[in-house]
Amino acid sequence: MIELTGNSLTTGQLLSIAGGEKICVSRDALQKVSECREIIDHLVSNDRVVYGVTTGFGQLCNTRINRNDLEKLQINLVRSHATGVGRLFSREEVRVMIAVRINSLLHGVSGVRPVIIETLEEMLNKDVIPAVPEQGSVGSSGDLAPLSHIMLVLMGEGNILTEDEKLSPAKPALERAGIKPVTLMAKEGLALINGTSVMTGVLSLASERSIMLAKSADITASLTIEVLKASTAPFDAEFIALRPYQGMKETAANILSLMTDSEIRQSHIGCEKVQDAYSLRCIPQVHGASRETIRFVHSQVSCEINSVTDNPIIFSEEKIISGGHFHGQPMALASDHLSIALSELGNISERRIDRLLNPLVSGLNPFLAVEPGVNSGLMIAQYTAAALASENKVLSHPASVDSIPTSAYQEDHVSMGTIAARKCARILDHVTQILAIELICASQAYEFVKPLKLGKGTDAAYNILRNCVPPLNEDRIMTADLHNAKQLIWKGELLNHVTKFIPLS
Repeated sequence: MIELTGNSLTTGQLLSIAGGEKICVSRDALQKVSECREIIDHLVSNDRVVYGVTTGFGQLCNTRINRNDLEKLQINLVRSHATGVGRLFSREEVRVMIAVRINSLLHGVSGVRPVIIETLEEMLNKDVIPAVPEQGSVGSSGDLAPLSHIMLVLMGEGNILTEDEKLSPAKPALERAGIKPVTLMAKEGLALINGTSVMTGVLSLASERSIMLAKSADITASLTIEVLKASTAPFDAEFIALRPYQGMKETAANILSLMTDSEIRQSHIGCEKVQDAYSLRCIPQVHGASRETIRFVHSQVSCEINSVTDNPIIFSEEKIISGGHFHGQPMALASDHLSIALSELGNISERRIDRLLNPLVSGLNPFLAVEPGVNSGLMIAQYTAAALASENKVLSHPASVDSIPTSAYQEDHVSMGTIAARKCARILDHVTQILAIELICASQAYEFVKPLKLGKGTDAAYNILRNCVPPLNEDRIMTADLHNAKQLIWKGELLNHVTKFIPLS
């Protein structure tokens, strides 16, 4: 069970929570939450004017609300802001959003009652997961629309996602789980929906998975280098040290390690080839640059998941600050940056796929087909990779440079961070599939290079693929093969298996 304290959450823990790991909340943090709530109650009893507590929202910030209507104000806020449309976020994404929102509230400056946090905790642990449409957030003030769909369920309204990703009414689902819906009180609706937890949740999963993907890209590239009998001189440590980026050093070291004891590599030492194409020779520079970006984004997300992102912030009765911590710009820029870095991993992988299949440069059978002509081999797999790489280029257009004013110009600069995070997640999915296609193609190429033996790491990669994708001895429907190879990478099975033989940076 993962304890949430407000300031110690990691993206690795969020990945576990996405997969169903249960949480508990810190008792010390809940005490701070309770103390902050007492301030709110006192402000209300003294009829103090505080934004979002005794006033309306956004452009209606100067509209005073009667004390008898404060609960209705918060309930109406959630209902009116639940305007999401489009396809739904996955259950695992919503689980992470809830965890991030809880962690933010545990700082004890948002003014909610402990029962709010405890009920969200119970929803996570009993797997009552709200149905949340993907579209509708401009990323400031926070993720208002999607978070409202989550908080509807907290109130006993809206819908949940069943285990097979279908809609079901929230109220009976809460009853079956033994969870009592909460009636929101002053400030609580605003504290629950005015934050970056949706974009941050989506990006945190993409960030954590990108770390694994970068290593998987080194694995697929190593296998390609080996079967194409490319030079390993560009990965020499002394050469790499002349341009000492950490990501470049890690990639170059991984490539060489994966080919440890390779008979294929030994077979062409001293050959007449002078140099290889950039997609082979420049792997450390390209993969390494993407690694540097992934590292940066990971640090940004690690900060955000342990931050307070709502408004106003309650320090004391005398110090209440209405600021801009809900603004999603840090996550928007990070998402766009990661999108570009991931797209480049896909772009260079697609070029390596072409070199594997192209008889003009590979020295192998056209499209790695047995009896080419009768068989098309893996010709169209490259089309699929090219289509995904091309789509990634469109998706990599930055969302963060756009802004459309909302709330009658009160919110006149917004981040579009949720759009950026959603695009990033799609690119990650596409690049995983592109790398899976490269793994299939490189493994098929090895069938023409046998009986020379692969290196320790590349042999492990080849063998785990062959457990679910057999050699292509004649044309067959490839849909299942493409899916199975992708799942090997997505679930971390390829990386986990290979690192049993060769440690990777």
